[in-house]
Amino acid sequence: MRPATSLICAFIDTHREEFGVVPICRALGVHGVQIAPRTYWAHRSSAPSKRALWDTTITEILAGIYEPDEKGKRPPECLYGSLKMWAHLQRQGIPVARRTVERIMRHNGWRGVTRARRVPRTTVSDPAATRAPDLVGRRWRVAAPNQLVVADFTYAPMNCGFGYTAFVVDAFAGLIAGWECALRKDRAFVERALRHAAAYRTRQGHPFDDVIHHSDYAEVSVKPRICRDGLRGRGLLANSSA
Repeated sequence: MRPATSLICAFIDTHREEFGVVPICRALGVHGVQIAPRTYWAHRSSAPSKRALWDTTITEILAGIYEPDEKGKRPPECLYGSLKMWAHLQRQGIPVARRTVERIMRHNGWRGVTRARRVPRTTVSDPAATRAPDLVGRRWRVAAPNQLVVADFTYAPMNCGFGYTAFVVDAFAGLIAGWECALRKDRAFVERALRHAAAYRTRQGHPFDDVIHHSDYAEVSVKPRICRDGLRGRGLLANSSA
């Protein structure tokens, strides 16, 4: 499909100082994009279309709202998104289409303020951090309980921000052996979940003997450090995978 004449002419405008109009038209013809030099010059000398003029008008109006003035200030309407901005222009008596406002704002990178909270990331790893050897190799099937436990944590939005829940799952039966909740994601609350799981299985008469603990490459401040904090004494071995 042949591109629009305006796009072809814009391409020629970009390169005509280096190659010239006629060689570019000849090269485009070889690649199946036929355009005569007279067509290019006629397009250059023609008046802008009504849509181009209207887009320029709306762009100037929106630029006066979203771009800071000489004092670095912007009107309160700069907080509006495309829908509210379209309604605002309608109230001002500017009969612009909603799609036009969306297209121009997207093209210029103008956005309104959103109330949505930024979702926390829980998978940011530190390549330079020391990692325990991987003893699992993505093999999650085990023959009996208390052979492999997997620790992870998730989050849920709350009025005060985000709440976090760490849990320890026995890979054999999917049993949640330990869990812990907190209002911040740090290493301590994940380790409390591991201690809870070890104490719970000990009370049941099934202590963590030769259990492999697995956790993904989470943030260094969140990843448990089993080798240094005495979890070995609670029955959870230090030969954990990263």
